[in-house]
Amino acid sequence: MAATSELKYKSLLNRRETEKAIDLIKTKFPKMMSEKLNLFKVSCPLIIMDGTGINDDLSGTERPVKFPIKNQGDAPGVVVQSLAKWKRWQLAELETVDGEGIITDMRALRPDEDYSPQHSLYVDQWDWEQKINLSERNLDYLKGVVESIYGIYQEMEKSVVSLFPQISPILPEKIKFIQAEDLLQAFPNLSPKEREYEATKAHGAVFLIGIGDKLSNGEKHDDRAPDYDDWSSYNSEGHKGLNGDILVWNPVLENSFELSSMGIRVDAETLAHQLKNSGEEKRAGLFFHQKLLNGELPQSIGGGIGQSRTCMFLLRKKHIGEVQSGIWPENEFQKCKEEGIELMR
Repeated sequence: MAATSELKYKSLLNRRETEKAIDLIKTKFPKMMSEKLNLFKVSCPLIIMDGTGINDDLSGTERPVKFPIKNQGDAPGVVVQSLAKWKRWQLAELETVDGEGIITDMRALRPDEDYSPQHSLYVDQWDWEQKINLSERNLDYLKGVVESIYGIYQEMEKSVVSLFPQISPILPEKIKFIQAEDLLQAFPNLSPKEREYEATKAHGAVFLIGIGDKLSNGEKHDDRAPDYDDWSSYNSEGHKGLNGDILVWNPVLENSFELSSMGIRVDAETLAHQLKNSGEEKRAGLFFHQKLLNGELPQSIGGGIGQSRTCMFLLRKKHIGEVQSGIWPENEFQKCKEEGIELMR
């Protein structure tokens, strides 16, 4: 019995230390984002009207929380799932200039999420969007932004380690850029998640480029909605995609760990192509899509950075429920308790 208890996970921080560290991260990280990428903070909605095309469909299968609104004649409202398209619309509404952008403290519900150490029904993100000009719709600009965000993670890790020396720094000096197609060629017999495992274990931190379109094996690395990231344009390295994910090696989970999804957004031509490619041409008549197709929205780059995921990674936590309060199935709660994990409720 003694040997079994020694193998149990034990958090490096107690509950009070954890709350203090979460406050540090959630205060400092968005400020550094604003400084590095020239962003200003804006308010954002929790609920929007259904049928506008503004709410994100994520991979296209997730159902949003929907309910009738009495003062709108029972017209349906939906809780946001993310704000990729809303942010781009706001860039136009706020008359931003090239190189300027916005950041917001997004809260969302995703009821179709499967519970796991990395997933819950509640999502908190720093959603950001920056206006760019046509000449910046390229891979080099995307990589530059990724390096800026990765630099923030490195600075944030130093701050956490300074305050809590029981946590050791693990982020490598540089993030490795890898095309999804090249990763497929390197590991043709592995699944996408297994390929991510190999890449992050080898390099520590990876930006995986080109997620959403089919690779040479006829399969996508992962699904992406057709109306925010540009995943179909050829980039300067000869592969499709001007988007990607920041992935790191998580030594507590002993697995690849996604921190952020981001990309250069579709222009009118790419939107039409990706809607057709996805069999979603009907979306072209929606409010957001009409604005983009009519040239009323700016070129932009943007993404979402998971707040709880960032805290989970930097604080070396084993379960997302250690850094956010939530609703957990009783069997999940009991399983975690047996493993030495204390979930917030």
